[in-house]
Amino acid sequence: MTKEIKFEQNYINNKLQNIVNDDLISFHMPGHKKGKIYDKLGYGKLVKDLYKMDTTEIIETDNLFSAEEIIKDSQDRASKIFKSGQSYYLVNGSTCGIQAAILATCKPKSKILINRDCHQSAINAFILGDVEPVYIKGSICENTYTIQGVSEQDVISAIDNNEDIKVLMLTYPSYYGMVFDLEKICRYAHEKGMMVIVDEAHGAHLNLSDKLPKSALEQGADIVIQSLHKTLPAFTQSSILHIQGDLVDKKNLERFLKIVQSSSPSYVLMSSLEIAIDIYDRYGKGLMDNLLNDIENFEADLSKIDGVKVIKGHDATKVFISLKDLGINGYDLEEILRYKYNIQVELSNYYGVLLICTIGNDKNDFDAFLEAIKSIAKNFNKNHDLKIKQDNLNQKEAELIHINYPNIIPKKVLSPREAFYSDKKEVKLKDSIGKVSGEYIIPYPPGISLTSPGEIITKEVIDYILICKEYGMNVRGLKDKSLDIIEIIEN
Repeated sequence: MTKEIKFEQNYINNKLQNIVNDDLISFHMPGHKKGKIYDKLGYGKLVKDLYKMDTTEIIETDNLFSAEEIIKDSQDRASKIFKSGQSYYLVNGSTCGIQAAILATCKPKSKILINRDCHQSAINAFILGDVEPVYIKGSICENTYTIQGVSEQDVISAIDNNEDIKVLMLTYPSYYGMVFDLEKICRYAHEKGMMVIVDEAHGAHLNLSDKLPKSALEQGADIVIQSLHKTLPAFTQSSILHIQGDLVDKKNLERFLKIVQSSSPSYVLMSSLEIAIDIYDRYGKGLMDNLLNDIENFEADLSKIDGVKVIKGHDATKVFISLKDLGINGYDLEEILRYKYNIQVELSNYYGVLLICTIGNDKNDFDAFLEAIKSIAKNFNKNHDLKIKQDNLNQKEAELIHINYPNIIPKKVLSPREAFYSDKKEVKLKDSIGKVSGEYIIPYPPGISLTSPGEIITKEVIDYILICKEYGMNVRGLKDKSLDIIEIIEN
């Protein structure tokens, strides 16, 4: 028998193996939840053998970029199940689908209407294709300071004010499960001759229940990109792109899909897509019914605990939990859950934690989380220091809610591409007012860019960065983690 290899410098594998051995309870992506769903439904041996199926384009394995045999048949089945005109497997994540969709529909120097809180991959597509974004502001939830998404009227007004633009791209649902009337928007956009692209990375599961929001395809979107690995049981980086209707130039889209994806597409990822879609088709609706029932009972039990708040979105599978009334912010709660109770959430912000619940979760997961929260709340009631911390947190919150997020899109003087290739220099934050930003400034919460490269830095932007620093809030984009230095574009 071959002896098992142990290698001290096997850094990634050793750490991941430790996590496996810890039997961590997952309320984060990917949706297969550490493969638990595969064993439960009888796919365990197939998944275990996937490494043996890692291959390349040889006789009988077809070619993703010229699919005529097994890959074509698999994609055709996916199209039938998701009710699209045509579906394409993506092995570079939804990132490549978003980029291909933008590059295939927007010529250089053309404009695109898009929500301000769009994914980074869209921004990178603007740089690659020299596309000019015209941003639509979104709203922010007062309870969690997270993104709620755009309003139908704001999108319709933006369409009316930009009749020269022929492409609209929206994120639906949001990371936190918030939605809007996409059908109304699609109908109006089509009346104006505008194509609609939807980043539905967090919505591949929506058609599994009438209790969930309608899917983007169902509401008339022309191009829809979904991350099956986020909310369905596929491996990380496994996504799909759907098209329908007559507005999409299929050949041009396929040309860009070939450009933005690896020339050695992973058969392991394609196989995991096929497995996830098979589970979706055979068992999805029943599993989703069970999941929604578990979530409903879970939320009801949580709501009975003093100091615990459950903030519900439109998509019931996204659960946001806040213990700030107990004096525990979201960042601390995430660490307590992980290191004391062996539970990992998807993310945290100042106000609470977000759980991504999928058909890979079971009742035992929710029971474990509930017992953890009960224990945390019980310890709080006995802990004088935590009560003092609660008073301090409540005071901070009272101060924070009176400071409005500067939800005004700054003036743009350079396109994303021009800004990317411009020379940059570092200056002190306080000296950057009125200068052209060379970096993204994205505070979490809410996860919307305060300013992007090529936009003017305002006093309101700087003031809010200082607030983030004071309250220990996460700011992404700035290379200087101390938040004292910022890159600007030289004249």
